[in-house]
Amino acid sequence: MKVARSTALVLALAALPALTGCVGLAEFRKLQYEVRQMRAGGVSGGRLADVSSEIEALREQVSQLEGRLEVSEHQTQEALEEARKARLAASQGAGTAPASPGTSDDPTAGLSPEASASEEVTSYRAAYDAWRANDHQQCIDRFGRFLQSFPTSQYADDAYFWLADCYFKQGDLTRAILGFDDVVTRYPRSERASEALYRQGEALLKKGPSYGKAAEKAFDRVVKEYPASHRAEDARQQLKLLGAG
Repeated sequence: MKVARSTALVLALAALPALTGCVGLAEFRKLQYEVRQMRAGGVSGGRLADVSSEIEALREQVSQLEGRLEVSEHQTQEALEEARKARLAASQGAGTAPASPGTSDDPTAGLSPEASASEEVTSYRAAYDAWRANDHQQCIDRFGRFLQSFPTSQYADDAYFWLADCYFKQGDLTRAILGFDDVVTRYPRSERASEALYRQGEALLKKGPSYGKAAEKAFDRVVKEYPASHRAEDARQQLKLLGAG
């Protein structure tokens, strides 16, 4: 019976290396030593129960940490969604349509003088001006700072989009692909999402033939997830060219 309990504990501890970032290396090493002792038959049944209790405590600690992380992510997502709703409401109240994803329209255009003078809008416009001037490095630096300073801004989806576009124009295709993916992942209902997904496919194609399947998946997602978007037909054409249409 004692051997069976020891074996079960060894198997349980085998999963602990993935948790060392949370519980501390020293504590994990201590438990590893205890397992070796058990294998040698030098640990009493009482100590075996103690170590089992420690493992359960560590599992509970990890569970609590994961729970807090889920709550934090949920709150962040809620804040982003509220920002998107506020932007849509403001757009409808002003009687203007949201900017087309394929254009260079400034989403801050038409704001009141008071709103235009805010630090958030000033920072966004400085970055957007760099994009419009094709100053790619300034565009990257300024949009990067904007997103650090205003992560839940109602203009964040636009900022991520133009940031990825600057990487694309600079020739940094890997960062461009990841940047366009940020738009789609963070703001799937944004007017920028279908354009970002299509541009991600373009960047993958430009990266080389070995990325053809990944590009195909991106174009297929545009067709299936955004069938009414202005990029859906372009994506269908790309799929035909790739032999998947």
